[in-house]
Amino acid sequence: MGGLAAVSACSSEAVNDSYAHAVSSTWRHAKVDEGDKAAVLRELVRYATLAPSSHNTQCWKFRVENRSISVVADLSRRCPAVDPDDHHLFVSIGCATENLVQAALAYGLHANAIASPSSGETLRLSLEPTKAFASALFDAIPERQSTRGEYDGTPISSSELAMLERAGTGDGVQVVLLTESAAMERVLEYVIQGNTAQMNDRAFVEELKAWIRFNGSDAVRTGDGLYSGSSGNPSVPSWLGRLLFGLFFTAGSENDKYAKKVRSSSGIAVFVSETESPAQWIEVGRCYERFALQSTALGIRNAMLNQPVEVAALRRQLASFLGIGGRRPDLVVRFGRGPKLPPSLRRPVEAVLT
Repeated sequence: MGGLAAVSACSSEAVNDSYAHAVSSTWRHAKVDEGDKAAVLRELVRYATLAPSSHNTQCWKFRVENRSISVVADLSRRCPAVDPDDHHLFVSIGCATENLVQAALAYGLHANAIASPSSGETLRLSLEPTKAFASALFDAIPERQSTRGEYDGTPISSSELAMLERAGTGDGVQVVLLTESAAMERVLEYVIQGNTAQMNDRAFVEELKAWIRFNGSDAVRTGDGLYSGSSGNPSVPSWLGRLLFGLFFTAGSENDKYAKKVRSSSGIAVFVSETESPAQWIEVGRCYERFALQSTALGIRNAMLNQPVEVAALRRQLASFLGIGGRRPDLVVRFGRGPKLPPSLRRPVEAVLT
């Protein structure tokens, strides 16, 4: 028994070292010879991959040319149960696009986004020389994370809220900030209703489980998915994680967690768009990513609460509550200050180039 325990401890230590090394090599700024154009373009793609995506599917590919980079939807990484209309997929592409735009400027390139005729499935970014400027948003890219734990509930100042609102506003996109407890409780009701509906949907549960990485070893091996440690859960062997998932991942337990998380938050941001189209959803993603990067720069955490927009009937109710008329609530995000959790990982650049 003592020998087995020693082997287990050594194995666990090796996994921890492997995960820690993967984190340090993923979430970083790097020095690149700006005279090496190929290296710069590759580095821009790497920054783009640090964007958030639904279930951390990293549903994108990149095509690098001499004076442009195209961001392409990777439809093999769709999540049809939670995202049947590919809304989250295109939002994810928008997040990657915004990272790329911010990184390009830091390297002295102006990235002008031009939607292709394929209704937003591909977005081409032409790159033209300009004065290099490393913005606070660019600096925040390696520090940003979707922090799914509880926050400390402290209020966000009016000046900080104004900065978040400016960052999250774009072409046809408005961000509505809710900081009053009554309004946040109302949104929580929609979250609980949506979560209950999704937890009773076998296809949704199986799809979610397929993207969970129950331990650091699996997270390193795949470079994608939802690492359990990033949600504050213990790292366990995959077979045990799948067993525990089936036993304890229930609507009641998850609803209790969401209630604590919402009530520990300082506010909720709802991103609202004027139209429904892939191009508009890409713009929503860009606005959200600016919001997330600005939050990070201010020491504010954020995480998605998208059940009210993923369940169609609740999306209409949320729109009515917000008083936004015929516009569509696209994303629901809680925010506040709190500790950073273990970050998720990313696939290597080679895996996303086409």
